[in-house]
Amino acid sequence: MAPPYKLTYFDIHGLAEPIRILLNYGGLDFEDYRVPRENFRNLKSNFPFGQVPVLEYNGKMYHQSLAICRYLARKVKLTGKDDEEDLEIDAIVDTISDFRTKIAKYHYEGDETANKEAYEKTLFSEIVPYYLEKLDNQAKENGGYLVGKKLTWADIVLIGLIDYMNFMAKKDLLAGSPNLQKIKEHVAEVPNVKKYFEIRSNNHIL
Repeated sequence: MAPPYKLTYFDIHGLAEPIRILLNYGGLDFEDYRVPRENFRNLKSNFPFGQVPVLEYNGKMYHQSLAICRYLARKVKLTGKDDEEDLEIDAIVDTISDFRTKIAKYHYEGDETANKEAYEKTLFSEIVPYYLEKLDNQAKENGGYLVGKKLTWADIVLIGLIDYMNFMAKKDLLAGSPNLQKIKEHVAEVPNVKKYFEIRSNNHIL
């Protein structure tokens, strides 16, 4: 019998890694289907809005990585204790997404453009330090977690995306952020996640 969930993405960490971590955290049986990039053009029309990651369940496909994470977080009990804590989690997750987008802008800009040089200076002297300081303080206030002094899907999103963000930034973004490093430790010590981290490929971050 086929697994109830099917996750479709490329053979990289990318935007799907938080989803994979959540599925493994909850011990949810799923097919981790990795589309060869050369085949994606032919398969693109099969996916909602022509994009991945896509989570398939009961014959229906669902898109948007953070929407999928939010759905799975409810399944595996990694949401907040009330509506207000869920709001705080959503705000932090959106902030992490904004941070990732700003780094992605630098990574995907053409290498020879003057715009990239100017943006690189702003990114690493202003934008990156700003986000890291804010997020590290958030983690400090919550005892090594982002919200509620406990593990939530916000922590999973950060740690699931950080290798991808490091790759794009060409540096270890958490090196000077001890409280964010504690989040990484907390996520990695969860038995199901630890097991997944031990077997996953680290050769295909992007």
